Amino acid sequence: MHILFVLLVCHLISSGYGYKVYSYEENTDISYPTLSRYKRDTKSSSLETLSSNVTRILENLLRDYDKTERPNYVSGKATQVKVNMLIRSMGPISEADMYYSMDCYYRQYWTDERLSFVGFHSSSNQQDIRQLSLNVKMLEKIWKPDTYFHNGLNSYLHTITRPNKLLRISEHGDITYSMRLTIKAKCPMMLSSFPMDWQSCPLVLGSYAYPASEVVYTWDDPKNGVGYAGELQLSQFDIKKTEYRNLNITRGSGAGSYSVLQVVFLLQRHTGYFLIQVYVPCTLIVVLSWVGFWINREATSDRVALGVTAVLTMSTIALDSRTDLPKVHYATALDWFIICSFGYCMATLLEFAGVHYFTKVGSGEMFFFSQEEEEDEIIDDIQSEEIAFIQPQSTTTTLDAVNKIYGMPQMNSFDSDFEIQFRSPSCHIHGNQVNHTGSNGKKIFSPASLSACGDSVSVHSSSRPVSTQTEPKPSYWNQLWKCIISNQEFRKAREKEARKRGVTVNSVSRIDIVARYLFPLSFFCFNMLYWFSYFQGQAHFDWKEHELSGGKRII
Repeated sequence: MHILFVLLVCHLISSGYGYKVYSYEENTDISYPTLSRYKRDTKSSSLETLSSNVTRILENLLRDYDKTERPNYVSGKATQVKVNMLIRSMGPISEADMYYSMDCYYRQYWTDERLSFVGFHSSSNQQDIRQLSLNVKMLEKIWKPDTYFHNGLNSYLHTITRPNKLLRISEHGDITYSMRLTIKAKCPMMLSSFPMDWQSCPLVLGSYAYPASEVVYTWDDPKNGVGYAGELQLSQFDIKKTEYRNLNITRGSGAGSYSVLQVVFLLQRHTGYFLIQVYVPCTLIVVLSWVGFWINREATSDRVALGVTAVLTMSTIALDSRTDLPKVHYATALDWFIICSFGYCMATLLEFAGVHYFTKVGSGEMFFFSQEEEEDEIIDDIQSEEIAFIQPQSTTTTLDAVNKIYGMPQMNSFDSDFEIQFRSPSCHIHGNQVNHTGSNGKKIFSPASLSACGDSVSVHSSSRPVSTQTEPKPSYWNQLWKCIISNQEFRKAREKEARKRGVTVNSVSRIDIVARYLFPLSFFCFNMLYWFSYFQGQAHFDWKEHELSGGKRII
């Protein structure tokens, strides 16, 4: 009995505590979902209110709206369109086709009071509607400026992954229309100073159909109408300056005046590429052609090959440098440098031709002359050696024997007779040494007997007297003029002088010696004049160089 009573009491106690625990847990589970649901319902109702307001705004926005009429059409006032440009990148810039391209954000701002609305302001949940960011399809339902680029060539809108456009409308009817464009426009270039040139590339934009009395274009910020996204890096140019202005132009008689905006980009070309690819190679080739001045004039094939190679290399560089340039009717600064370098290489080759033709005498070639010239030369040679002349009775020789002694070509017969006698006591000529005759019946000394007598041989000509008087030497200017006109008498006289001196190798010419100093000095002076004339530190910008036909600037 006691045991049953104890079990019953324990059961009642446990049942009472379980009810209380169950009640607590149940109340806890019910309170939290109720609070969150309340908050969610409140937020949902706020969003629904906001959405309904936006829907109501959009429904009222285009009610009785005519997109074919410009803003302020009823009042007759001109619609003002403000423009702003942010350039992301620029290039390429082509000299051959004379155009440039750039990637930019092109923004237009105007006010259309027909699109104004009553904004939604709520300070409790911080939900404000002061400006609407709309889908680009909304652009098809409202009026937009018909802007176009006067000097544009092939501009396009970026459409990846969607058309890069932005449209915003404020509660006061202020519209912001932005798009990302790649603009390709004409850039007239003057390449007379290429590659040390400055180029100014313009961009002109305005309305295609609306005259200035209906649509007026202005820069959004007069001091910063065109901006750059960071520091732009161009391959061949540096952007030094950007100028822009507003003006009105006329397109023809009776067409009216149109409002346009003009911006000019002032560009300076980099010369590093052309210094490496053209100027330095041309200079080195010219200097290399001067090596021939230190090569002996007898090395004809070496000097000619060096000169021809330099000329052909300059021709290749000249043709390659014109590949990327337009076929203009005038010569550029680069053309003048290549032409002068080509001229120096040609002058080097012609200099050796002059050396070879006018001064390369007595260098081992065999010259054949007439009988009268041979007689005069033999007499002059013997006189220069101070050989005594004696009139013998029995010992005679012909010119053939003397030719053998002096290494001259053998001749058959001459009109003059020469007699040779030896005055050396140690030289005796016996009958068996001279007892033979030549083709003309005269007795001839054998070479062995004459060579054994040394310088004791004496020769006398019975046909003409010997003159010891020397002729005056012509001046250098006279010699130069005779070389230019190719005077044959002067050339023969130079040849006679060379043979008198016994010259067999003429390694150095006075022309070569002068050319060693004249060519480098003149080339240095040419470079100083060239770089001083074409190099410009800072270009001067003038709007007169960019006047538009019928243009009138608006102050």
